Amino acid sequence: MSENQTPFRKMRRFKQQLTDEECIELLQKEPRGVLSVIGENGYPYGFPMDFVYDEGKLYFHCAKEGHKIDAVKACDKVSFSVIDEGVRKDGDWPLHFKSVILFGRIRILQDREEILSKVRLLGLKYFPSAVDVEEELKHSGNRVSCLELTIDHITGKRIKES
Repeated sequence: MSENQTPFRKMRRFKQQLTDEECIELLQKEPRGVLSVIGENGYPYGFPMDFVYDEGKLYFHCAKEGHKIDAVKACDKVSFSVIDEGVRKDGDWPLHFKSVILFGRIRILQDREEILSKVRLLGLKYFPSAVDVEEELKHSGNRVSCLELTIDHITGKRIKES
């Protein structure tokens, strides 16, 4: 593949495309998305996940074993999509919303301190306080695993239902 080629398609409806900055803003703001992996027997396996965006990567907490871990070990290529709640403009019936889809490589973090650091970031996004995060880590910190998604390609889009 030449330097100017990419394995990813250009967005067909480019006038609706979000900037990279708008995509990142959506990733920072929204609470959940759908992580999709290549599951058993080659079937796609998508599941909703809490996540945090940090320094150009996404982090997810999970158990140390299960279907998603098996899938990640078998193939590190994934996609992740996020959609905002949308808004209705005054006098307009359709919902206007933004979505982001990204493709990347995912890995299971191995270093315990790094895992706890990223899980703390996740906790601070969702828990009422840092004290609550630390309490949760006391109870489940030794059982938690963490996935790191490095983004290879990201696009976002403005959508108007019709």
